[in-house]
Amino acid sequence: MDIIIRELDESHLEYLNPFDEAFIVDSKLCLRAESGEITYTVVSVPSYEKRYPTDQVDYAVYLRHPDKAVFFAEMDGQIVGRIILRKNWNQYGCIEDLVVDAKYRKRGVGRRLITQAVEWAKAKNLPGILLETQNNNVGACRLYERCGFRLGGFDNYLYRGTNRETDEIALFWYLIF
Repeated sequence: MDIIIRELDESHLEYLNPFDEAFIVDSKLCLRAESGEITYTVVSVPSYEKRYPTDQVDYAVYLRHPDKAVFFAEMDGQIVGRIILRKNWNQYGCIEDLVVDAKYRKRGVGRRLITQAVEWAKAKNLPGILLETQNNNVGACRLYERCGFRLGGFDNYLYRGTNRETDEIALFWYLIF
């Protein structure tokens, strides 16, 4: 099964967001910061399903925008993944969102979308790419690490604005060119 990456065009403007973004959390990254380096270990946690609220994307704002882009991954004529990019205030490319439908994970779709993001950022002469995810999304963290990203920072309080009881930690990953 070949993975085809296509940039957003007018045909996607009516596209609904049908991705199954749910994943099973059964571990999390426990962080340690020392001498400016962040390391982690992976620890098991009681298993539960995590499902993000579905955001409806206004794709029109990305069409032919010099500092934004959306790419879709297709397999067998189906759109199975998406990456949303923008140029960040600090001149890095920023992955705003990366999603691969649950049925198509572990097939190289995420890696191909990240490769497309790297090509996009390099074509714009940006110094690298950044993204944010959570310490309980271990599968995504492992993907980013395999793609060359390094953990550059974390925020213990970012998600407490929406849930005071959460223990989720925001992780900031960087790929420097």
